[in-house]
Amino acid sequence: MPQFHKLEINKTEWEVPERYQMLTPVGSDTTSGCKVAIKKLARPFQSAVHAKRTYRELRMLKHMNHENVIGLLDVFHPSTSLEDFQHVYLVTHLMGADLNNIVRTQKLSDDHVQFLVYQILRGLKYIHSAGIIHRDLKPSNIAVNEDCELKILDFGLARPTENEMTGYVATRWYRAPEIMLNWMHYNQTVDIWSVGCIMAELLTGRTLFPGTDRILYNRGLQKAKTDIHQLNLIMEVLGTPRDEFMQKISSESVSLHRSINSSSRALWYTHRGNSEQNNVSRDIDHLTRVLVLCGTPTEETLSKITSQEARNYIQSLPPLKKKNFKEVFRGANPLAIELLELMLELDAEKRITAEQALAHPYLAQYADPTDEPVSLPYDQSFEDMELPVEKWKELVYHEVVNFVPQQQMLPADTA
Repeated sequence: MPQFHKLEINKTEWEVPERYQMLTPVGSDTTSGCKVAIKKLARPFQSAVHAKRTYRELRMLKHMNHENVIGLLDVFHPSTSLEDFQHVYLVTHLMGADLNNIVRTQKLSDDHVQFLVYQILRGLKYIHSAGIIHRDLKPSNIAVNEDCELKILDFGLARPTENEMTGYVATRWYRAPEIMLNWMHYNQTVDIWSVGCIMAELLTGRTLFPGTDRILYNRGLQKAKTDIHQLNLIMEVLGTPRDEFMQKISSESVSLHRSINSSSRALWYTHRGNSEQNNVSRDIDHLTRVLVLCGTPTEETLSKITSQEARNYIQSLPPLKKKNFKEVFRGANPLAIELLELMLELDAEKRITAEQALAHPYLAQYADPTDEPVSLPYDQSFEDMELPVEKWKELVYHEVVNFVPQQQMLPADTA
């Protein structure tokens, strides 16, 4: 059992093995000399939902073994037994800046964009091959070191592909339209949409679909206005969805009504629950932004939306023609624009996959199918289990005490 020492970080008590020093602001492993990132899980066993989420994140991180995906270097707890087991600490590589910092501080060359997008897709191919959807890809969840080497971070929202996909998951600016339209069984291409939004941001230095955050007295109204604005942004680029697309919307819980004048649109809706009502309104705002860029969905696409109310809303909008991406991204590499259009495809069934995107000519100078590995099978059978907190806690405890780092994950001087 290692010796632990206590310290306070951001007004929170941490208890870590003595090998980890200088934890403010950056931790250092004195055994390896390697700078590391240590994450203390917040309230890991507060409820059965929290405990299962803790187990899921730990299992996923332990499984990941890829150059472009964050993996687990160490996991520890200061407890001496299962009975007093309360805290979980995860140790990963320290990567430095994230893409959000980079986009805000420097203009990227086309070569840089190619290399970064290639690495994102290379990591995503690996994640998807394990049957996992990340669900929260955004610039702040993608870390880059000084050599422009990239890792995908944060599997807190990730889920296996087979799971029923509901709820509001990805950060709204990078959220695929099918999530907002409440498809129950969306697939891995929700991550590809997010990559498209990120790639557009790398090319332009600006968020592609920035929602509004109006400061309103009523919190629910604030959320509703934000969703409406976000949807408007999407529709400005992609255009109004066509009937075929509308039929793919599955939500039956929202009734939407629209009125339009020369300067503004007003949206009213009824819903049985205030929380869902507010989220739906924000999503409508975001979806509208998407459609303004991408145009009105075709009838074929609308047919895949099963919610009549959502279809009614899109059909009530004036027809929107898809914008010319060459004009929107003026000056960008034509191959980059071509790849963007394949990623920002409204119909998820027609959207390009990570593996297909890696073979696109835009990434040809980096692509190497022999060095784009897939994952070993990932055991996700626990996802169907409904257990009490104490049982999940026991499972987490055994994962922690039996952890053995993969050799590939170790720093060179410790392997």
